[in-house]
Amino acid sequence: MAVEIERKFLVANDDWRRLKDGSELSGIPFRQGYVPTEGMTTVRVRLEGDKAKLTIKGKNQGLSRAEFEYEIPLSDAEQMLDNLCARPLIEKTRYFRPEAGVTWEIDVFAGDNAGLVVAEVELQSEDQQLDLPNWLGQEVSDDPRYYNVNLVSNPYRNWR
Repeated sequence: MAVEIERKFLVANDDWRRLKDGSELSGIPFRQGYVPTEGMTTVRVRLEGDKAKLTIKGKNQGLSRAEFEYEIPLSDAEQMLDNLCARPLIEKTRYFRPEAGVTWEIDVFAGDNAGLVVAEVELQSEDQQLDLPNWLGQEVSDDPRYYNVNLVSNPYRNWR
């Protein structure tokens, strides 16, 4: 069984945007939605630039959960997003930043979740030690409000 182990943080400042060599990161636009399900399983449809994926995730158990991900045809993903997924869809740009032996994924949200910037990192084990970059803020790994699936039913714009 595939297992996802990740930690999630708010981003405190824009220092993540520039690499040590002075170059600026470029991002990939994401558009994703969730097929309504019952229970703790989520079914996500995602467009990642010019790729499409279907992902099924199980219930969180600490920082871990079962995850199965499959590439699907773009046209299938577009039809699922348009016809099967709950609204609002998640719109964001994802940036990948290598730092201290891991790759951070920084999501800059748009649409109903504009203003939210979150960084996450996938781990090999729940007790993996991390050197946390200075641009990270509060850890929100255990706060379900920040799960993308929950940003559909309770978008960031409604939090204020």
